[in-house]
Formats: sequence, C-alpha cells, structure tokens
Amino acid sequence: MLLDLYIENFALIEKMRVSFTNGLNILTGETGAGKSILIDAVNMAIGLRADKNFIRTGCEKSTIQLIFQCNQSALNDVLRDHGIEFENDQILILTRELYINGRSVSRINDKIVTVSLVREISKYLIDIHGQHEHQSLLYSENHIDILDSFADKEIYALKAEIEEKYQLFKNQERKLASLYGNEIERERKIDLLRFQVNEIDACKLINNEEETLLTERNLLANSEKIHEVVSQSYEYLFDGTDHNKSLIDILGHIASDFSHIKDYDPTLADISQGLYEILYKLEDLTRDIRLYRDRIEFDPHVLNEIENRLDIINSLKRKYGKTIDDILSYRHRIHSELEEILNSEEIIQYLQKDIDQLRDELLALSEKLSEKRKAISNELETKVMKELSSLNMKSVTFKVNFSVQFDKEHRHIFTAKGIDHIEFLISTNPGEPLKPLSKIVSGGEMSRIMLAFKTILAAVDNIPTLIFDEIDTGISGRTATIVGEKLALISSTHQILCITHLPQIALMADNHFYIVKNSIEGHTKTNVEKLKNNERIDELARLLGGVSLTQLTIEHAKEMLEQGKTFKENLKEKMKK
Repeated sequence: MLLDLYIENFALIEKMRVSFTNGLNILTGETGAGKSILIDAVNMAIGLRADKNFIRTGCEKSTIQLIFQCNQSALNDVLRDHGIEFENDQILILTRELYINGRSVSRINDKIVTVSLVREISKYLIDIHGQHEHQSLLYSENHIDILDSFADKEIYALKAEIEEKYQLFKNQERKLASLYGNEIERERKIDLLRFQVNEIDACKLINNEEETLLTERNLLANSEKIHEVVSQSYEYLFDGTDHNKSLIDILGHIASDFSHIKDYDPTLADISQGLYEILYKLEDLTRDIRLYRDRIEFDPHVLNEIENRLDIINSLKRKYGKTIDDILSYRHRIHSELEEILNSEEIIQYLQKDIDQLRDELLALSEKLSEKRKAISNELETKVMKELSSLNMKSVTFKVNFSVQFDKEHRHIFTAKGIDHIEFLISTNPGEPLKPLSKIVSGGEMSRIMLAFKTILAAVDNIPTLIFDEIDTGISGRTATIVGEKLALISSTHQILCITHLPQIALMADNHFYIVKNSIEGHTKTNVEKLKNNERIDELARLLGGVSLTQLTIEHAKEMLEQGKTFKENLKEKMKK
C-alpha cells in the first residue's frame, strides 16, 4: 500500500507529507483548495510526462516521493531483473525531481532509472481513475486479463495449457524460418559453415595445447641462458676451476675432517652427520644438473614451428572464441547447424507436420477457452450494467467485444492467451453507438465505470492501491450513498484514496484528510490536515450545508457518521463469514 506521499515545491504546495493507511482514505476541501494537485503530483511520480510549469514559482526544482510497502512476486521479478533491491520491510520508494530547465530525474530506492521503468513498476502498485490517463481500464490489452480474472480455476488451467502449446508452436516456427529462406542465402550459409568447420578441423586442436606450447616456447627461447647457468653451476659443484677446488671436494674434506673429531663431543658428531647428509644431497643435485645440461638442445627450427602453431591458434581465437575450448564448442555447434541445413528437406517436413499439429491443438484449446470467455462475458456485462445503473448511469450499454485476427493465408493468429482479442465497449447515452472505453471523455463516468468493475472484481484484483478522482461528478442523494458503500466494500481488500465533495462518500472514511489553501504574506500555500472525530463532524456539516454551520447540519453530520460506522461494522462481520 501507499504509506507516504511527500511533495516539495509543487504548484501551490511548498512542503507536505501525508501518511496513509489501509482502507478508505478520503480527501475533501473547498473548491480551488488544490485537491487535484495531489493527484497531479502522484501522476508525475509514477511517470507522467514532466512539466516544469508545476514547479512552485521562484523555485529551482520540485520533488515528489511515494513510499510503498508491497509484496508481489511479479513486481519482485521486475525489480530483480533491473538490479533493484527492496528496502527493509519490503519498502519501495519512487522519487521524481523536476528541474526548472526542463530536466527530470526518476529514482527507485535511490537508484536512477528510466521513466518507462517507473511506469512499468507503477502498474503493479497503483491505479488512478478520473480525468488522468493512468487507468488500467483505458488500455484494451488489459481487458482480456480483467475478463479472465472474473473466471473460475478451470480457465486458468486451460490458459496454462495454451501458453505451453504456444511456446512450443513459436519455437518450431522459428526453427522452420531458419531453414527456409532464399536458396542463394542457403547455399552461402552452407559454404560458410563448411569452410569454418574445415578450417577448425585442419588445425587438429587439442585441449590445453596452447599452455604446453607456451611453456615449450619459453624454454627454447631461453635455452642458451639456461645452458650457461646450468653448465657453470656444474663446474663450480663438481669440476672446480683452475684455481679452486670444486664445492663437493671442499665439502668432502670438511666432512672428513669432522669425522676424525666427532667422537670427542656429541655436538661434533651431529655436525659431522649433517655435513655428510648435505654432501650426499649435493652429489645427487650435481648429477641431476649434469643430466639436465646434457639434454638441453637449442633448435631454431623447433622454436619457429611452435611460433607458427601459436599464430594459427591465435588466428582461430580471433574468429571463433577466446580459448581452444570455445573454438571446439563453436565447431560442434556449427557442424550441427550444417548437418541440419544439409538435411533440411527432411527436417522441414517434420517441422511443418509438427507445426500443423500444434496449430490444430492450439485452435481447439483456444476455441474452447473462447466459448468459456463468452459465457463469462455475458455474466460480466449484466453485472457491470447493474452496478452502473446503481451508480446513476441507467442508460449505459456495456459490451465485451470479441474478435480474432488472421494471417495472409487466412489462418488464425495465436497469442499466449489464445485467439481472442477482447475490448470493452460502452455507450453512456441512448442512441449512441458502442465505443471503446478510451473514447469516454468524462472523468466522473470513467471513475464510476472503474468503480463498478472494482466492486465486481474486488476479491481478485491485484493492484493494491486505487485513487478515485471526480467519482462524484453528476451524482447526489441515494446514488452518492451507494457510491460510498461500494468504496467501503472495495476498501476491505484495497487501499483507496478518494477525492470527493459529497458527505455520503466522506462519511465512509477510515481516515479523513482536509485540504486547505491559505494566503500568507502574499504567498498561497496548500496544506493537508488529518481530521479528528470532531473535526470530521464539522467537515461533513460543511459538505452538507455550505459555509455556515447550523446545529441542525452538525446533528445531521453526527447521524451520518454513526450510519457509516454501522455500515462498516456490518461489512466487517460479513467479510469474516
């Protein structure tokens, strides 16, 4: 739900923070106080086109921040895909900053994001119904899901089966498209793949070959230096020089001398033993050095062959992969592709047969689903018109329009949801033709239509926060009471923010906010105050009787509040059952 709305330097608002709760949050105030400014600010935060004219006069920027608490798996997936983590307690913060130079910055949990991502995420969080565009009912692509949400579990099982078949169908179509195509292009691809396979095969690559070659090259390139060091070391150890004995001879004499005195002291005996151990170890090392020296060969031809082999491997790496393993994997993949193309006639026949079978299965399942949807649509049409009639829209005709699309070969075009293309049509006045919902101009009518839908679908709708603006346009009396009762009903499963001028709606509030505009030292400011019980009575009385409050209107307001309280308590009891 929406926990907090923070607005700074936006239109008439200097600085404001409003905290909302579950249930029905009602906002009232005198005409021109700035109630719609709050809706404009929310719209701006969730991705409406930036307009620097909203920045408060004399300020450089405006800031709007929405703080939500949410726990939706679909939303979690979207956020995770974009590297965004929830704050503690599943908190999500949307921030929009508008600058006087026309620039705007959007953030989600303090990470700068695109406006399009904000719009995508906000669809999971909030739905605004009124004169503004952020309304899920306005987008015909949502209508099929709205209709399906009105259905039973059997439809969901059928939809899952269709989606699985559809994915198989599209996968096979993609394979077929890759095999079909221009004959010249096909031959070009065969030649290219064959050349690449032959080029890789001709090199007879071996795993870890490159590492071995690099080691050998390093040895050969430094063989003269190695030979010099090894030979000289052998001479010092075993042969000695013209003027000096070898190290082994010297150490042998020292060990021999100590052997003559070792019996005089245990320490001398230990030293004598240690000297002989070093002597034997040194003799072994000297022998190893000699053997290594005798094996050293410097062959420029071998070094040249290694360099050439490494050049060939590097050339293949530039074309086919970073390592020999990558090159061999690529070779395996293109060889399979080449075999598939060479045998394409047989494969094409198999794929075509499989696609035709999947198409028949999809059509049968989709037609079955379509029949169920049409049965549901009749029920939905009846319920929507009944709800709208109770909302003082008695001459409305509502229709769920079904259509299918065909390709140029007059075959059904499928989607993951079947063959149906669904759009809600409506006529709000007698004699007028049915039109898409998006063609309805009146914000009040649009809000009441959405209210009708939300009343019917309250238990299954997944958007947690709803905002209703202008919902009371053109209604009064008993109709207004019904609208208030329906809002109370929906608020048992959704958080609702509703701007209203009618006491019949305001009396249902779980939280009542008063929007007031003040002029201080020539500056006009809009503020929001949360009303306490006595203040609510005064505000209801104002809505009932205008500026001057009489004892009669105050008593009437108290009575209305009690009626609202009784209705909500009875509603809670029904919900428990």
